Amino acid sequence: MARKARQEADLELVTLYEVGKILTESLDLQRTCRDTLNVLAAHLGIERAVVVVMHENGHLHLLSAVGLTPEEALQCRYAPGEGITGRIYSAGTPVVVPDIANEKLFLDRTGALARAKKNKQVMAMLGVPLKIGRRTVGVLTVHRLADGGGRSFNDDLRLLSMVAHLMGHALSLNRKVTEERSLLERETKRLHRELRGTRFAPDNAIGTSKRMREVFAEVERAAAGRSTVLLRGESGTGKEMIARTLHGLSPRKDAAFVAVNCAALSETLLETELFGHEKGAFTGAAGERKGRFELAHGGTLFLDEIGDISPAFQAKLLRVLQEREFERVGGTKVVKVDVRLVCATNRNLEKMVAAGEFRADLYYRINVISIFLPPLRERREDIPPLVAHFLERFNRDNDRELRVNPDALKVLVNCYWPGNVRELENCIERTATMTRGNTIEVLSFPCHNDRCLTQTLHDVHKDDAVAPAASVPVSAIEKPRAKEAATTPVFGEMKPEGERDRLVWALERSGWVQAKAARLLNITPRQMGYALQKHGIEVRRF
Repeated sequence: MARKARQEADLELVTLYEVGKILTESLDLQRTCRDTLNVLAAHLGIERAVVVVMHENGHLHLLSAVGLTPEEALQCRYAPGEGITGRIYSAGTPVVVPDIANEKLFLDRTGALARAKKNKQVMAMLGVPLKIGRRTVGVLTVHRLADGGGRSFNDDLRLLSMVAHLMGHALSLNRKVTEERSLLERETKRLHRELRGTRFAPDNAIGTSKRMREVFAEVERAAAGRSTVLLRGESGTGKEMIARTLHGLSPRKDAAFVAVNCAALSETLLETELFGHEKGAFTGAAGERKGRFELAHGGTLFLDEIGDISPAFQAKLLRVLQEREFERVGGTKVVKVDVRLVCATNRNLEKMVAAGEFRADLYYRINVISIFLPPLRERREDIPPLVAHFLERFNRDNDRELRVNPDALKVLVNCYWPGNVRELENCIERTATMTRGNTIEVLSFPCHNDRCLTQTLHDVHKDDAVAPAASVPVSAIEKPRAKEAATTPVFGEMKPEGERDRLVWALERSGWVQAKAARLLNITPRQMGYALQKHGIEVRRF
């Protein structure tokens, strides 16, 4: 008796060892569970074994099985509480059925009972829950002959419970790995979307900074829809380029992209330009002419500087945006169009609405998706690739082989660039044209000869009745102004229209050090800080 008990204990130990080894060999849960069931069948004389787990649809589905035909395996599907398997899942406790022929709850979906009757066998069923912590996630069931070759139901149930415990751990590990892998894949896709900033129209859209990657991500998301997009940002930040990118990434990319600068046209011309006109609508209207809305049918219409249109025309534009229909100038026929609208402005529309200069209803109509383009000074890491792009284009167009000295590149990176990318492009083209050698040095830039356009714009008084600013040496106007500033006892006594100019002048002469600029203007650092905040002057960082 003792020898038999020792043999059974050895059998259980070997079984658990092999099961544990199998379940830790691979993350392929279906294969490892099937191999585990084969070990149980071989060691315990099991006729058939099934593992079912809870699916996201709320039913128990087959994970692995042995001793079943493919047709029988398809029937292994149970609702919680349905049959013996469903009861084990719902109750979370083991079950022993000594004779399935005498159990009314036994559904016999796999034909086990029919086979037992055919072979005149008494078939028993044992089932244990699979758990992750305290939560039941599946069921392990086995069918064996009632006599069990001398093994008791309790011995088999204890062994099955230990095997189910190991399976539960394997299932938990598998799910954690799957979730982490899914999370990693989603994060990788997100990073790929962010890093694809330069893939949008690479000949124009250049930017690898965090701010521009965010802009490109917004553009990619907005491009797929039909909603109106409002591009906000300072002049020269590339709003039309972003508008073309939106169109190029949208389902409308094969249709027309039509751009209109609203600030360049009077109200009458703008109405004709957008809506078209009929023959004889006005003097010189010799024939029918389609407007930009009709030309952009099925595509994208870009309205640049929309903040500069007159209040009267705002009302006309609002109706078109609401109904997507209009009449040509001098006509009565209603023209319907399918156009996606992209607008752009460097104006503060919110202040204009508050001041009554811009219709609130039109503001809400165009401000569906807002994309803000950062100024160049807030994404200085984009300056080197922009410089390389502009210089490469210049070399290609002019058959040159110019390059930028590293020190010269530092000068460009540290500039303020109030004109943004457009100003940088002009500076590169101007400097490259006037450079005699093949290298742009620090001294090649106009700013080292007092010819920087931006510096001139800051330094020249508005009421200076002199020749064009670009031709006036900066040194000619600095000395008298320095003398005037030095004799001014308090900042408040300066003329309001010259106050900002003097601030910029002092900051530039002192290397943008506020304390030095304050001494130059004979004011306190506190007054200097207040004045900078009052005029919205951003101090350059070097």
